[in-house]
Amino acid sequence: MSDHLPKCIIYFSSLYLSPSLGDILDLQVYYPWEFLSSSPCRTVVFPLITSGVTYWVIKFLQQLGVWPKCINSYTLLVAPRLLLTTFSFILDYTVYRVAPFWGADRWNALILLAGSYITLVFFTRTFTNTLEGLFFALLMLLASARESDTCLAKHTRSSLIGIITASGFFNRPTFLAFALMPLLYWTGLNVTPQHSFRAIANHFLNLVPSATLTAFIFVAADTLYFTTFQSKDSSNSTEKVKPFSITAIVNQNIIVTPFNFLSYNLNPHNLAQHGSHPRVTHFAVNGLILFGILHILAISVGLKMLRRCIHPLSWIKPHGHQSSTVLVHPESKLALLSFYFVPLVFLSLFSHQEPRFLIPLILPLVLLITSHNRTIKWKPIIIIFNVLGAFVFGCLHQGGLIPCLAHLEQLIHSPESLSHGAHYTLLFAHTYMPPRFLLNISKKDPQIEVIDMAGTELQTFCQTLEHLANTCGGTQTERKAACKLFVITPGTISTNVKKCGVLFKNETLIFPHLTMEDPPQLSFLFSDKWKSQLGLSILQLDRNQQSI
Repeated sequence: MSDHLPKCIIYFSSLYLSPSLGDILDLQVYYPWEFLSSSPCRTVVFPLITSGVTYWVIKFLQQLGVWPKCINSYTLLVAPRLLLTTFSFILDYTVYRVAPFWGADRWNALILLAGSYITLVFFTRTFTNTLEGLFFALLMLLASARESDTCLAKHTRSSLIGIITASGFFNRPTFLAFALMPLLYWTGLNVTPQHSFRAIANHFLNLVPSATLTAFIFVAADTLYFTTFQSKDSSNSTEKVKPFSITAIVNQNIIVTPFNFLSYNLNPHNLAQHGSHPRVTHFAVNGLILFGILHILAISVGLKMLRRCIHPLSWIKPHGHQSSTVLVHPESKLALLSFYFVPLVFLSLFSHQEPRFLIPLILPLVLLITSHNRTIKWKPIIIIFNVLGAFVFGCLHQGGLIPCLAHLEQLIHSPESLSHGAHYTLLFAHTYMPPRFLLNISKKDPQIEVIDMAGTELQTFCQTLEHLANTCGGTQTERKAACKLFVITPGTISTNVKKCGVLFKNETLIFPHLTMEDPPQLSFLFSDKWKSQLGLSILQLDRNQQSI
């Protein structure tokens, strides 16, 4: 099992792992710009709570001698995912508790949730979107019942909702789009139209104390972190620690990361740097990629609800044709629809639209579909769609990158490399950003250099490669023997890389690997080269090479 698990990966969240690994285990990591003191746009609280907790445990076990060699690429990858997998059962618990309230069969809803590749792939990863989905589930759990129907006291429920709303906002400010309708529905359940405006305002004011306290904790933690750690240089490869001083913290500006996040993302020019998409991308493309037929069924339900709202008498049915399931008022069904479509609409206002932004919507979607008994007819399609989704996004897409890093880690830490003091230069091109923490390199080790060329053009890449080859090889035999240069690139690009002015002595192929930015040609998939086209190549420079 351990030999195969790292091969299954969707694109990964090095953004979430970097601060906790670099600060706790003293490893070389890449600090994304969001975590630099010059541009703090992400709270450091959740990375330290999720990934940080697991790394503290690993470090503690190593220091006690219980597990001396526990720090390696496999444990660094799997430990945080095990924790997030445990957290993902919040979704199951929420569905089990609230399904009867929404007129959905709880077991059908649980099966639909557990069988979704969204749950299997995304909710076991350290994404901010994963935590956003968990907070959304907790908010739905608290908002889906009247206060008189639960054992929680009124003030306790209000306090919990305030804490969840503030925490979700600091995790991702877009959480407000998900929280809007559950909060309004919770208000409608507990405040009748006969209440005065003052009563309604007091209902919301009950959230303020707990939300304010939660926000204060996040602001204090982020201000402390970003005023203690400062970028050492523009290469963004490491950070140096300032001496801790309460006076220095007080004298610094207060850092509120969600406001910085919003300020950055509300600028269309900034979003364009990450990719611009048509406003209908979430609705027309991403919803289908993530949810398949369930997204189409939700649209169908929405259209029927719209028709019934226009013709109120269409709700009236003969008694003999009523369903045997729990009867749910049209207002409740409309609320579920709003839980799904309102966040989708708000997120569509931004020009940058990635599928993972919608993963929290899996919860209201399964409740909506099962409440209408629409899964039986489409069961074969749902099963096939999720199997294919789990394979493509869970194993195939960028699937060679983690096994590649595990392979390189073994080379770097092999007895031969350690005894000869070899210098490694790892050049990545046309892959997603390599998470450096999987190489398990100490900050005190200057012998390993990781260069991410991203999607640079071939001519520029070849020039860089030739320069590194000449610098690495030098003219002395000793330097040639101690220098090792590796080029990591998809199989669809490796053929062109071999045409650069250097020689490679061997090639290791990691299978499977698919990059949608450089997809294989269909003709190659039906030839004897199909495996190389769906692989990630590790090319090692010939240390005796001469420019050609």
